[in-house]
Amino acid sequence: METVLSINQISKQYGKIQAVNELSLEVTKGQIFGILGPNGSGKTTTLSIILDLIKADQGSYEWFGETPDKESRKRIGSVIESPNFYPYLNPTVNLQLVADIKDFGYDDIDRVLQLTGLDERKKSKFRTFSFGMKQRLAIASALLGKPEVLILDEPTNGLDPQGIAHIRELILEVAHQGTTIIMASHLLDEVQKICNHVAVLHKGKKLFDGKVSEVLAISDSFELGSADPESLASAVKLHPAYQSHKSNADTIQVFFKEKVKPGELNAFLFERGVILSHLSERKRTLEQHFLELLQNNQ
Repeated sequence: METVLSINQISKQYGKIQAVNELSLEVTKGQIFGILGPNGSGKTTTLSIILDLIKADQGSYEWFGETPDKESRKRIGSVIESPNFYPYLNPTVNLQLVADIKDFGYDDIDRVLQLTGLDERKKSKFRTFSFGMKQRLAIASALLGKPEVLILDEPTNGLDPQGIAHIRELILEVAHQGTTIIMASHLLDEVQKICNHVAVLHKGKKLFDGKVSEVLAISDSFELGSADPESLASAVKLHPAYQSHKSNADTIQVFFKEKVKPGELNAFLFERGVILSHLSERKRTLEQHFLELLQNNQ
């Protein structure tokens, strides 16, 4: 896969606070790459560094395999701060001003307004927009000129559920059209729904970097049922990976120290005289993985 962004050991310190700590990441073409972490984990600082808004204390990064320059930055669109447009101008005129600043023509404005669902409000003044519409206009401005990469910092922050859903659908549509997305967020559910790759940061340090699908493929537990619950509980404790279990009304939920395959578990219990009437694999959520990483790095 073609590398779009390569970050090599960047660090940034503000006084006694280590905002980013020897961070290395690689983003490839077509990814929806989530940078996940609690407030203060270094997400915004990292994005600001790769957009050349602030300088790293050490380390380096490359865009499209080259040292960043004016031409490579034209291939990148970004929304880092809250939407900031002229309140008494309509979105078309506001985008014309953005196009002037970026040295783009006006021929792409209708496309981005339609893509972001704002074409029906293109004659309305910006001050009449909801916060969600303002956020979509900010994304529209970042999409002018058809950038190859779109960088978003907390794009759903402060939005109501409907606004969050609109932004989520927009991001997925932009990605579907071939744009690489780099998105920072502290909302685990949104990262799980949108991103296909995630890096977890905590106090500026990377705790995890991998595919979201690999995290979600990990079994958190199994729900088991049998005609003889007591024999089931006794037998499952003999499994070498057994960690703990809790009893429910008609089933028990069993947790293991490592990955266990359903077929192997069924065979293990059958060999010990337990016939299962119910076996359900419970997959780990991104939130469970995230909280486990933070707990292990306190």
